[in-house]
Amino acid sequence: IARALLTDPDIVLLDEPLAGVNPTLEQKILSRIEDLVEDGYSFLLIEHDIDLIMDNCERVVVMHQGGVLTTGSPDDVKSDERVIEAYLGGDDV
Repeated sequence: IARALLTDPDIVLLDEPLAGVNPTLEQKILSRIEDLVEDGYSFLLIEHDIDLIMDNCERVVVMHQGGVLTTGSPDDVKSDERVIEAYLGGDDV
């Protein structure tokens, strides 16, 4: 993260930044990202940990089968019938 910030980017892309990280360090990293957001940085997280996304992101984009399924707030996304169908079961899954 520090190296990425050296170039003063408009947005920082993090691909599963907490994969394999112990829970104590995970909280420290999330706290630092929150501080950076308050300082004006923007982050794009690619993540499969749904709880992490729902608890820490303002806007969520759900992808399914290579395309965008829906976009919105965490509450909107988790109640979207298409998301429920795609990730909890259905004929096409």
